[in-house]
Amino acid sequence: MLASDIKPEKTILIGLITNRQDEGSVHDYLDELEFLLDTAGAIPDKRFIQKLSMPDSRTFVGAGKLDEIAEYVKAANIDLAVFDDELSGSQTRNIENVLGCRVLDRPLLILDIFAKRARTSIARTQVELAQYQYLLPRLTRMWTHLEKQRGGIGMRGPGEKEIETDRRIIRDKITLLKEKLKDIDKQKMTQRKSREELIRVALVGYTNAGKSTTMNLISKSEVFAENKLFATLDTTVRKVVIENLPFLLTDTVGFIRKLPHSLVESFKSTLDEVREADLLLHIVDISHTAFEEQLEVAQQTLSEIGCSDKPTIMVFNKMDAYSHVEKDPFDLAPPTKENITLEELQNTWMAKANSPAIFISAKQKVNIDAFRKLLYEEVRKLHVIRYPYNNFLY
Repeated sequence: MLASDIKPEKTILIGLITNRQDEGSVHDYLDELEFLLDTAGAIPDKRFIQKLSMPDSRTFVGAGKLDEIAEYVKAANIDLAVFDDELSGSQTRNIENVLGCRVLDRPLLILDIFAKRARTSIARTQVELAQYQYLLPRLTRMWTHLEKQRGGIGMRGPGEKEIETDRRIIRDKITLLKEKLKDIDKQKMTQRKSREELIRVALVGYTNAGKSTTMNLISKSEVFAENKLFATLDTTVRKVVIENLPFLLTDTVGFIRKLPHSLVESFKSTLDEVREADLLLHIVDISHTAFEEQLEVAQQTLSEIGCSDKPTIMVFNKMDAYSHVEKDPFDLAPPTKENITLEELQNTWMAKANSPAIFISAKQKVNIDAFRKLLYEEVRKLHVIRYPYNNFLY
């Protein structure tokens, strides 16, 4: 079946307010989940939110809420129900039995998008490994969805034409894929060694923050960029020269909240480009209402892969899209991120950031000369340390 023949699926979104997630956070997470569904090609129809102290062990949202959702699924002819949090295999089975439609959780949706966007052999192998690792504990339910003749979100699995229930076979596949990725790591390591004479700069940050657009601007290249989540999966490296100073610039996969751990593990060879970089450009979408949380997610991911202490330039992008509600001049309440001006925001972050910080618009090319100058100065510092006898050139 061709991708163009697959009918967009009518989808409901389901979130849970708990002791760890307040109502505001859940709405923000569901906004992002809707963006993920748009990226995957689904049609979001309605949201359901339940409040529980913790997820129900059998149905996640509780039996009463699930019955309410089931009534709507039947009445509105819903194809797919997507939960914003990870479901266990038993929860998924119980929910599907009640709803009578397919059920996905956020990790599987992200894996599906990765499978859709993987272009190179490396990316496809990494995604395939992550899929098998996700599916293994859910094997009895999931294999019925992996027939290649079928289409739809969450069905772009590593795939077999016959249903397999033998866990040993799946573990063998995982072992083979890990060995294949080890070989890829060796090849990548050889490539990186051949580039050791140049300072390496890596673009990092939350997905859709504008890394690829920034890459195109600085390197004058044509890296694929669009307003979709995870537009870039494959690492791209370009040689850049600012004034008389050459360095390598790398675009990497974006981070996201609740990123499946199996993806972080399987994308090790891609994230090695970040680990071995000399300088990080942390791109932040300043126009996003939850940019501070996105920044924290990216920093947490960097910490998990051992890169939190690398020299970093904080690049606050999309300043052209930043908007706020004008504050009443007679209102003496402290400023919030809903009414703080861009100038106040700049002063705040310039003062409190431990790293050099700059505000730009890569799309509209605002403040780019200052960005280039800052990037030049930071790369030059590293170059002088590595090659002290060549600093007369700068």
